[in-house]
Amino acid sequence: MAAHRKPRQRSLNGNTARTAATIALAGAATATGFDGIGYAEPQLTSAQVQAKVNKLYEEAEVATEKYNGSKEKAERAERRLENLRDEAARKEERLNSAREALGSMAAAQYRAGGLDPALQLALSDDPDGYLDGAAFAERAGSRQASDVARVRNQLREIEQLRGAAHVELTTLKSRQAELNHHKKTVTGKLGEARQLLSRLTTEDRTRLTADGGSGGAGWGGAHASRSSGSARQGLAAAGTASTPGTPGAAATSGAAEAPNSRAAAAVSYAYQKLGSPYVWGATGPDAFDCSGLIQAAYRNAGISLPRTTYAQINAGQRVSQSELLPGDLVFFYSGISHVGIYVGRGQMIHAPNPSAPVRVAPLNEMPFAGATRVA
Repeated sequence: MAAHRKPRQRSLNGNTARTAATIALAGAATATGFDGIGYAEPQLTSAQVQAKVNKLYEEAEVATEKYNGSKEKAERAERRLENLRDEAARKEERLNSAREALGSMAAAQYRAGGLDPALQLALSDDPDGYLDGAAFAERAGSRQASDVARVRNQLREIEQLRGAAHVELTTLKSRQAELNHHKKTVTGKLGEARQLLSRLTTEDRTRLTADGGSGGAGWGGAHASRSSGSARQGLAAAGTASTPGTPGAAATSGAAEAPNSRAAAAVSYAYQKLGSPYVWGATGPDAFDCSGLIQAAYRNAGISLPRTTYAQINAGQRVSQSELLPGDLVFFYSGISHVGIYVGRGQMIHAPNPSAPVRVAPLNEMPFAGATRVA
Protein backbone atom coordinates (compact mmCIF):
# COMPACT_ATOMS: atom_id res chain seq x y z
CA MET A 1 0.00 0.00 0.00
CA ALA A 2 2.90 2.36 0.72
CA ALA A 3 3.77 2.41 -2.95
CA HIS A 4 0.36 3.98 -3.71
CA ARG A 5 0.56 6.83 -1.21
CA LYS A 6 0.25 10.38 -2.52
CA PRO A 7 3.67 12.11 -2.51
CA ARG A 8 4.10 14.58 0.31
CA GLN A 9 4.16 18.29 -0.71
CA ARG A 10 7.54 19.88 -0.12
CA SER A 11 7.60 23.38 1.33
CA LEU A 12 9.34 26.17 -0.48
CA ASN A 13 12.35 26.80 1.65
CA GLY A 14 16.09 26.96 1.28
CA ASN A 15 17.36 26.48 -2.23
CA THR A 16 13.89 25.79 -3.63
CA ALA A 17 12.54 29.11 -2.39
CA ARG A 18 15.54 30.96 -3.72
CA THR A 19 15.13 29.31 -7.16
CA ALA A 20 11.45 30.28 -7.31
CA ALA A 21 12.26 33.84 -6.38
CA THR A 22 14.93 34.04 -9.07
CA ILE A 23 12.50 32.79 -11.72
CA ALA A 24 9.85 35.27 -10.58
CA LEU A 25 12.30 38.16 -10.71
CA ALA A 26 13.48 37.13 -14.18
CA GLY A 27 9.89 37.07 -15.38
CA ALA A 28 9.25 40.48 -13.88
CA ALA A 29 12.37 41.86 -15.52
CA THR A 30 11.19 40.61 -18.90
CA ALA A 31 7.71 42.01 -18.38
CA THR A 32 9.01 45.41 -17.36
CA GLY A 33 11.49 45.60 -20.23
CA PHE A 34 14.81 45.07 -18.44
CA ASP A 35 16.01 43.31 -21.61
CA GLY A 36 14.59 46.02 -23.88
CA ILE A 37 11.54 44.11 -25.13
CA GLY A 38 8.99 45.78 -22.93
CA TYR A 39 9.98 49.36 -23.64
CA ALA A 40 7.64 51.47 -25.77
CA GLU A 41 9.19 52.96 -28.88
CA PRO A 42 10.84 56.28 -27.96
CA GLN A 43 9.02 59.42 -28.98
CA LEU A 44 10.56 60.87 -32.11
CA THR A 45 11.17 64.57 -32.47
CA SER A 46 9.54 66.39 -35.36
CA ALA A 47 12.95 66.61 -37.08
CA GLN A 48 13.40 62.84 -36.78
CA VAL A 49 9.92 62.27 -38.18
CA GLN A 50 10.75 64.61 -41.07
CA ALA A 51 13.95 62.70 -41.84
CA LYS A 52 12.18 59.33 -41.70
CA VAL A 53 9.26 60.46 -43.84
CA ASN A 54 11.64 62.01 -46.39
CA LYS A 55 13.45 58.69 -46.65
CA LEU A 56 10.20 56.75 -47.02
CA TYR A 57 9.02 59.10 -49.76
CA GLU A 58 12.33 58.70 -51.57
CA GLU A 59 12.09 54.89 -51.37
CA ALA A 60 8.46 55.02 -52.49
CA GLU A 61 9.46 57.11 -55.50
CA VAL A 62 12.14 54.60 -56.48
CA ALA A 63 9.48 51.87 -56.36
CA THR A 64 7.05 54.11 -58.26
CA GLU A 65 9.49 54.50 -61.16
CA LYS A 66 10.01 50.74 -61.22
CA TYR A 67 6.24 50.33 -61.25
CA ASN A 68 5.97 52.80 -64.13
CA GLY A 69 8.63 50.92 -66.09
CA SER A 70 6.97 47.55 -65.50
CA LYS A 71 3.59 48.98 -66.46
CA GLU A 72 5.01 50.33 -69.71
CA LYS A 73 6.52 46.93 -70.55
CA ALA A 74 3.32 45.13 -69.59
CA GLU A 75 1.29 47.39 -71.89
CA ARG A 76 3.68 46.69 -74.77
CA ALA A 77 3.46 42.94 -74.16
CA GLU A 78 -0.33 43.18 -74.04
CA ARG A 79 -0.41 45.04 -77.37
CA ARG A 80 1.90 42.48 -78.98
CA LEU A 81 -0.24 39.64 -77.65
CA GLU A 82 -3.39 41.24 -79.00
CA ASN A 83 -1.78 41.78 -82.42
CA LEU A 84 -0.65 38.16 -82.56
CA ARG A 85 -4.11 36.93 -81.65
CA ASP A 86 -5.69 39.17 -84.29
CA GLU A 87 -3.28 37.91 -86.94
CA ALA A 88 -3.92 34.30 -85.96
CA ALA A 89 -7.68 34.90 -86.17
CA ARG A 90 -7.33 36.37 -89.69
CA LYS A 91 -5.23 33.42 -90.84
CA GLU A 92 -7.72 30.97 -89.34
CA GLU A 93 -10.50 32.63 -91.35
CA ARG A 94 -8.48 32.18 -94.54
CA LEU A 95 -7.68 28.60 -93.54
CA ASN A 96 -11.35 27.82 -92.98
CA SER A 97 -12.19 29.18 -96.42
CA ALA A 98 -9.47 27.03 -98.01
CA ARG A 99 -10.64 23.93 -96.14
CA GLU A 100 -14.22 24.54 -97.18
CA ALA A 101 -13.06 24.63 -100.80
CA LEU A 102 -11.18 21.38 -100.32
CA GLY A 103 -14.23 19.91 -98.64
CA SER A 104 -16.33 20.65 -101.70
CA MET A 105 -13.73 18.90 -103.85
CA ALA A 106 -13.69 15.94 -101.49
CA ALA A 107 -17.46 15.60 -101.61
CA ALA A 108 -17.40 15.60 -105.40
CA GLN A 109 -14.64 12.99 -105.46
CA TYR A 110 -16.47 10.81 -102.93
CA ARG A 111 -19.58 10.87 -105.05
CA ALA A 112 -17.39 9.94 -108.00
CA GLY A 113 -16.13 6.90 -106.11
CA GLY A 114 -13.08 7.88 -104.08
CA LEU A 115 -11.33 10.40 -101.82
CA ASP A 116 -7.89 11.64 -102.66
CA PRO A 117 -5.42 10.84 -99.78
CA ALA A 118 -4.14 14.42 -99.94
CA LEU A 119 -7.63 15.70 -99.27
CA GLN A 120 -7.97 13.33 -96.32
CA LEU A 121 -4.92 14.92 -94.76
CA ALA A 122 -6.03 18.46 -95.53
CA LEU A 123 -9.43 17.92 -93.94
CA SER A 124 -8.01 16.33 -90.81
CA ASP A 125 -8.94 17.95 -87.45
CA ASP A 126 -5.45 17.17 -86.17
CA PRO A 127 -2.97 19.76 -87.51
CA ASP A 128 0.01 17.92 -86.02
CA GLY A 129 -1.08 14.72 -87.69
CA TYR A 130 -1.59 16.59 -90.88
CA LEU A 131 1.88 18.10 -90.79
CA ASP A 132 3.37 14.69 -89.99
CA GLY A 133 1.75 13.37 -93.11
CA ALA A 134 2.67 16.33 -95.28
CA ALA A 135 5.30 14.35 -97.17
CA PHE A 136 2.68 11.79 -98.07
CA ALA A 137 0.39 14.56 -99.27
CA GLU A 138 3.12 15.85 -101.53
CA ARG A 139 3.66 12.37 -102.98
CA ALA A 140 -0.03 12.03 -103.72
CA GLY A 141 0.55 14.02 -106.91
CA SER A 142 -3.12 14.96 -107.23
CA ARG A 143 -4.35 18.03 -109.01
CA GLN A 144 -5.21 19.46 -105.56
CA ALA A 145 -1.58 19.30 -104.40
CA SER A 146 -1.07 23.08 -104.54
CA ASP A 147 -4.26 23.67 -102.54
CA VAL A 148 -3.18 21.15 -99.95
CA ALA A 149 0.27 22.74 -99.70
CA ARG A 150 -1.33 26.13 -99.15
CA VAL A 151 -3.45 24.78 -96.31
CA ARG A 152 -0.40 23.12 -94.83
CA ASN A 153 1.50 26.43 -94.81
CA GLN A 154 -1.45 28.21 -93.26
CA LEU A 155 -1.60 25.63 -90.49
CA ARG A 156 2.12 26.02 -89.83
CA GLU A 157 1.84 29.81 -89.69
CA ILE A 158 -1.05 29.61 -87.26
CA GLU A 159 0.87 27.27 -84.99
CA GLN A 160 3.85 29.65 -85.05
CA LEU A 161 1.58 32.56 -84.15
CA ARG A 162 0.09 30.58 -81.30
CA GLY A 163 3.58 29.79 -80.03
CA ALA A 164 4.58 33.45 -80.16
CA ALA A 165 1.35 34.42 -78.40
CA HIS A 166 2.11 31.92 -75.65
CA VAL A 167 5.54 33.52 -75.14
CA GLU A 168 3.96 36.99 -74.96
CA LEU A 169 1.35 35.75 -72.50
CA THR A 170 4.11 34.41 -70.26
CA THR A 171 5.93 37.75 -70.51
CA LEU A 172 2.75 39.64 -69.70
CA LYS A 173 2.12 37.55 -66.59
CA SER A 174 5.69 38.19 -65.45
CA ARG A 175 5.26 41.95 -65.93
CA GLN A 176 1.97 41.86 -64.04
CA ALA A 177 3.69 40.09 -61.15
CA GLU A 178 6.35 42.84 -61.15
CA LEU A 179 3.60 45.46 -61.11
CA ASN A 180 1.96 43.89 -58.08
CA HIS A 181 5.30 43.68 -56.27
CA HIS A 182 6.18 47.33 -56.91
CA LYS A 183 2.65 48.45 -56.06
CA LYS A 184 2.87 46.66 -52.73
CA THR A 185 6.21 48.33 -52.04
CA VAL A 186 4.90 51.81 -52.88
CA THR A 187 1.74 51.50 -50.83
CA GLY A 188 3.72 50.06 -47.91
CA LYS A 189 6.21 52.95 -47.88
CA LEU A 190 3.47 55.56 -48.17
CA GLY A 191 1.50 53.83 -45.42
CA GLU A 192 4.51 53.97 -43.11
CA ALA A 193 4.90 57.67 -43.85
CA ARG A 194 1.25 58.33 -43.03
CA GLN A 195 1.58 56.46 -39.74
CA LEU A 196 4.62 58.50 -38.77
CA LEU A 197 2.88 61.77 -39.60
CA SER A 198 -0.21 60.74 -37.65
CA ARG A 199 1.90 60.54 -34.48
CA LEU A 200 2.67 64.26 -34.69
CA THR A 201 0.48 66.96 -33.28
CA THR A 202 -1.59 68.96 -35.72
CA GLU A 203 0.64 71.95 -35.05
CA ASP A 204 3.82 70.00 -35.89
CA ARG A 205 2.32 68.54 -39.06
CA THR A 206 1.23 72.00 -40.21
CA ARG A 207 4.61 73.51 -39.42
CA LEU A 208 6.58 70.79 -41.18
CA THR A 209 4.38 70.98 -44.25
CA ALA A 210 4.58 74.77 -44.32
CA ASP A 211 8.28 75.39 -43.71
CA GLY A 212 9.66 72.75 -46.04
CA GLY A 213 12.40 71.64 -43.68
CA SER A 214 15.93 71.16 -44.92
CA GLY A 215 15.45 67.99 -46.93
CA GLY A 216 12.67 69.42 -49.02
CA ALA A 217 11.57 66.41 -51.03
CA GLY A 218 9.26 65.07 -48.38
CA TRP A 219 7.40 68.25 -47.57
CA GLY A 220 5.13 70.75 -49.16
CA GLY A 221 7.27 73.77 -48.50
CA ALA A 222 6.33 77.41 -48.76
CA HIS A 223 6.14 77.14 -52.55
CA ALA A 224 3.36 74.56 -52.38
CA SER A 225 0.82 77.17 -51.36
CA ARG A 226 1.56 79.54 -54.25
CA SER A 227 -1.25 80.04 -56.68
CA SER A 228 -0.43 79.30 -60.28
CA GLY A 229 -1.16 82.92 -61.14
CA SER A 230 1.34 84.41 -58.70
CA ALA A 231 3.94 81.84 -59.67
CA ARG A 232 3.62 82.78 -63.32
CA GLN A 233 4.07 86.40 -62.41
CA GLY A 234 7.28 85.56 -60.55
CA LEU A 235 8.76 83.37 -63.27
CA ALA A 236 7.80 83.86 -66.91
CA ALA A 237 7.32 80.58 -68.73
CA ALA A 238 9.09 81.35 -71.98
CA GLY A 239 12.06 83.29 -70.66
CA THR A 240 13.33 83.69 -67.11
CA ALA A 241 16.16 85.88 -65.92
CA SER A 242 18.96 84.15 -64.09
CA THR A 243 20.53 85.76 -61.09
CA PRO A 244 24.23 85.55 -60.27
CA GLY A 245 25.11 82.62 -58.11
CA THR A 246 22.14 80.48 -59.10
CA PRO A 247 22.07 77.66 -61.65
CA GLY A 248 21.02 78.74 -65.10
CA ALA A 249 22.37 79.21 -68.56
CA ALA A 250 25.49 81.30 -68.10
CA ALA A 251 24.22 81.93 -64.60
CA THR A 252 26.38 84.97 -64.13
CA SER A 253 25.83 86.49 -67.53
CA GLY A 254 22.23 87.61 -67.65
CA ALA A 255 18.93 86.25 -68.93
CA ALA A 256 18.08 82.60 -69.53
CA GLU A 257 15.36 81.87 -72.07
CA ALA A 258 13.79 78.66 -73.27
CA PRO A 259 15.86 77.50 -76.27
CA ASN A 260 12.81 77.03 -78.51
CA SER A 261 9.03 77.10 -78.64
CA ARG A 262 8.64 73.47 -77.62
CA ALA A 263 10.62 73.92 -74.41
CA ALA A 264 8.62 77.06 -73.69
CA ALA A 265 5.36 75.17 -74.27
CA ALA A 266 6.44 72.44 -71.86
CA VAL A 267 7.29 74.98 -69.16
CA SER A 268 3.98 76.77 -69.74
CA TYR A 269 2.11 73.49 -69.31
CA ALA A 270 3.93 72.81 -66.04
CA TYR A 271 2.90 76.25 -64.74
CA GLN A 272 -0.71 75.52 -65.64
CA LYS A 273 -0.58 72.38 -63.50
CA LEU A 274 0.65 74.05 -60.31
CA GLY A 275 -1.45 72.85 -57.40
CA SER A 276 -2.37 69.54 -59.06
CA PRO A 277 -2.17 66.61 -56.63
CA TYR A 278 0.61 64.05 -56.61
CA VAL A 279 -0.70 60.56 -57.34
CA TRP A 280 1.86 57.83 -57.92
CA GLY A 281 1.57 56.29 -61.38
CA ALA A 282 -0.47 59.25 -62.74
CA THR A 283 0.30 61.10 -65.98
CA GLY A 284 -2.41 63.76 -65.89
CA PRO A 285 -4.32 65.69 -66.84
CA ASP A 286 -5.46 66.33 -63.27
CA ALA A 287 -2.85 64.43 -61.18
CA PHE A 288 0.77 63.42 -61.68
CA ASP A 289 3.80 61.68 -60.29
CA CYS A 290 7.17 63.30 -61.01
CA SER A 291 7.98 61.62 -64.33
CA GLY A 292 4.30 61.68 -65.32
CA LEU A 293 4.30 65.49 -65.11
CA ILE A 294 7.39 65.71 -67.33
CA GLN A 295 5.98 63.29 -69.88
CA ALA A 296 2.67 65.19 -70.00
CA ALA A 297 4.38 68.60 -70.32
CA TYR A 298 6.42 67.53 -73.35
CA ARG A 299 3.58 65.54 -74.85
CA ASN A 300 1.65 68.81 -74.82
CA ALA A 301 4.63 70.38 -76.63
CA GLY A 302 4.60 67.66 -79.31
CA ILE A 303 7.51 65.59 -77.99
CA SER A 304 7.14 61.98 -76.85
CA LEU A 305 9.25 61.11 -73.81
CA PRO A 306 9.77 57.77 -72.05
CA ARG A 307 7.72 57.11 -68.93
CA THR A 308 10.41 56.69 -66.29
CA THR A 309 13.06 58.99 -64.82
CA TYR A 310 15.90 56.61 -65.62
CA ALA A 311 14.80 56.54 -69.28
CA GLN A 312 14.03 60.27 -69.48
CA ILE A 313 17.56 61.24 -68.46
CA ASN A 314 18.83 59.52 -71.62
CA ALA A 315 16.17 61.04 -73.90
CA GLY A 316 18.16 64.10 -74.91
CA GLN A 317 21.45 65.95 -74.67
CA ARG A 318 23.09 66.03 -71.26
CA VAL A 319 23.83 69.51 -69.92
CA SER A 320 25.65 70.68 -66.82
CA GLN A 321 23.93 72.48 -63.98
CA SER A 322 25.63 75.73 -64.99
CA GLU A 323 24.19 75.47 -68.53
CA LEU A 324 20.54 74.98 -67.59
CA LEU A 325 17.81 76.68 -69.63
CA PRO A 326 14.04 76.69 -69.02
CA GLY A 327 12.58 73.43 -70.25
CA ASP A 328 15.58 71.29 -69.31
CA LEU A 329 14.87 68.19 -67.25
CA VAL A 330 16.61 68.11 -63.87
CA PHE A 331 17.17 64.83 -62.03
CA PHE A 332 17.88 64.03 -58.40
CA TYR A 333 19.29 61.29 -56.16
CA SER A 334 21.92 58.74 -57.10
CA GLY A 335 19.30 56.34 -58.44
CA ILE A 336 17.78 59.02 -60.75
CA SER A 337 14.46 58.55 -58.96
CA HIS A 338 13.09 62.11 -59.18
CA VAL A 339 12.72 64.68 -61.97
CA GLY A 340 11.53 68.25 -62.41
CA ILE A 341 11.43 70.79 -65.23
CA TYR A 342 13.76 73.76 -64.94
CA VAL A 343 12.09 77.19 -65.15
CA GLY A 344 15.01 79.55 -64.46
CA ARG A 345 16.44 81.42 -61.46
CA GLY A 346 17.59 78.14 -59.92
CA GLN A 347 13.97 76.96 -59.72
CA MET A 348 12.05 74.02 -61.08
CA ILE A 349 8.46 72.79 -61.19
CA HIS A 350 7.95 69.23 -59.97
CA ALA A 351 5.46 66.85 -58.42
CA PRO A 352 7.08 66.16 -55.02
CA ASN A 353 5.09 63.39 -53.26
CA PRO A 354 1.67 62.78 -51.67
CA SER A 355 2.29 65.45 -49.02
CA ALA A 356 2.56 68.27 -51.57
CA PRO A 357 1.00 69.19 -54.91
CA VAL A 358 2.82 70.22 -58.08
CA ARG A 359 4.85 73.26 -57.11
CA VAL A 360 7.77 75.57 -57.78
CA ALA A 361 10.86 74.65 -55.74
CA PRO A 362 14.60 75.39 -55.62
CA LEU A 363 17.00 72.94 -57.26
CA ASN A 364 19.00 72.65 -54.04
CA GLU A 365 15.99 71.06 -52.34
CA MET A 366 17.37 67.61 -53.24
CA PRO A 367 20.74 66.11 -54.24
CA PHE A 368 21.25 67.03 -57.90
CA ALA A 369 22.11 64.10 -60.20
CA GLY A 370 22.10 65.52 -63.72
CA ALA A 371 20.17 67.36 -66.42
CA THR A 372 18.99 66.71 -69.99
CA ARG A 373 17.80 68.99 -72.79
CA VAL A 374 15.15 67.26 -74.88
CA ALA A 375 13.92 70.13 -77.07
